[in-house]
Amino acid sequence: MDMEKIRAVVAEKSVRSNILVVGDVMLDKYYTGEVTRISPEAPVPITHVTGTRETLGGAANVAHNLALLGTNVSIAGYVGDDAHCKSLLDKFAARGIDYSGLVHTDRPTTTKIRIIGGHQQMLRLDFEDASPVTGDDAKAYLAYIDKKLNESMDCVIISDYGKGACTEFACQYIIRAAHDHGVPVIVDPKGAQWVKYKDADYITPNLKEINEILLEPIANEDFEIEKAARYAIRKFGIRNIVLTRSSKGLSLVHGEEVVHIPTRAQEVFDVSGAGDTVIAVFGLALAGGLKPAVGAYLANIAASVVVSKLGTYAVSREELLQELDAQKGAAL
Repeated sequence: MDMEKIRAVVAEKSVRSNILVVGDVMLDKYYTGEVTRISPEAPVPITHVTGTRETLGGAANVAHNLALLGTNVSIAGYVGDDAHCKSLLDKFAARGIDYSGLVHTDRPTTTKIRIIGGHQQMLRLDFEDASPVTGDDAKAYLAYIDKKLNESMDCVIISDYGKGACTEFACQYIIRAAHDHGVPVIVDPKGAQWVKYKDADYITPNLKEINEILLEPIANEDFEIEKAARYAIRKFGIRNIVLTRSSKGLSLVHGEEVVHIPTRAQEVFDVSGAGDTVIAVFGLALAGGLKPAVGAYLANIAASVVVSKLGTYAVSREELLQELDAQKGAAL
């Protein structure tokens, strides 16, 4: 494997790549603190809040990963008219992400608030309307995507979190429009209705997500993974699959080629956001001209950084380059 070429894509070609992220935009908010007693009002723990943190989630986290990798990234999705939206826009602006494709609706901005005592998540509050988006809002969303494709994109990433942006009509429209411009489409799926991703170039499920489309769940073994991936490719008309397998790494089923990439041994704290990192880095690799197997290898390295962190985390270009150098050193 040409490590220098991989490094060059991350270090140099990333700044010349243009990637469009579309889908379910979210804000993740964390209240962290200490639990020392039970409330006298009800049998619930009292958390003394010692810190708060807000991060980009869902499709927004994919865009965040790409921005930290140095890519020119644009995002399209739906937000509300609320304080959570303002926080999102501030974070996009700070990271140089083009957010002119966000459609303002009368729905709440999708937000997940987590209450954490010590290292234990105790409660999650969701602000959302997950019904499918239609009408003028959907037209404005797709019109922006057409506009960006006419400006020349290197890759389109669809990030589906089941919050209403990724309807079957929208997904099929985006896939056809991207292919009309010769642009590959990568999808992070949600739910069992994969028919809406028909003709996508790559789909990046985890083991739980691919089990949702099977009659019987499979074990996390190479043979069963390959068999399930080929079934999904045939059944739903998807071209290739990149399947994340938690502690067992990542598998690519690409035409007749099958590649199983083991994960780097380390302590895993949290898999939150790992799928966002995989699809972002794999998209960057394709945009930079790397072969799919090499892109899968690079995405697996990036995911190993993310799972060692607590909470939603985006890997930076510098961190990824350091990991590549460490991998190269280990191979010598």
